[in-house]
Amino acid sequence: MGFEKFGRISFTSQTKLSAFVDYLEKGELRATKCKQCGKVFFPPRADCDACLGSDMEWVKIEGTGKLVSFTEAQYAPTGFEADVPYTLALADFDGVRVFGRMSRDVPLDGMKVGMAVKAEVVAMPDGQLTYQFIRL
Repeated sequence: MGFEKFGRISFTSQTKLSAFVDYLEKGELRATKCKQCGKVFFPPRADCDACLGSDMEWVKIEGTGKLVSFTEAQYAPTGFEADVPYTLALADFDGVRVFGRMSRDVPLDGMKVGMAVKAEVVAMPDGQLTYQFIRL
C-alpha cells in the first residue's frame, strides 16, 4: 500500500515518499534530510531545493517541540467540512518546523506560543493515518 493511507483524503496513491506512511504505521513521524547539504524538510521531500541533491535520508521528529503559531479553522476544504472548527499549528522541533493539527483535547484558550508540544501519530477509525500535536 502506498501514500493513499495518509490523512483523511488522499489525492495520490504513489509517491517517492510513500515510506512516510510506513513510518506512521510504526508510530513515527519523520522528515527527510539531504545527505549532501544537511537541509531537513517537513513535509518530507525527495529532492533538495538548496543543493538540488536527491540523496535523502529519513530523520525522526521526536522529543519536545515549541508551539510557534496557531489558528482555528472555521471553514474547510472539500472533504473536511465535518472537521470544523479545528486548530492548525506550527511547532519547532530543534530547528525543524512541522505543520499539523492540534489535538482536540487542547482547547484554543489553553494554547500559547512557546508552549511545549509533542507530535503523535493517530490512527483514524477508517484505518487512515495522520499525526497531531499534544500539549506536554
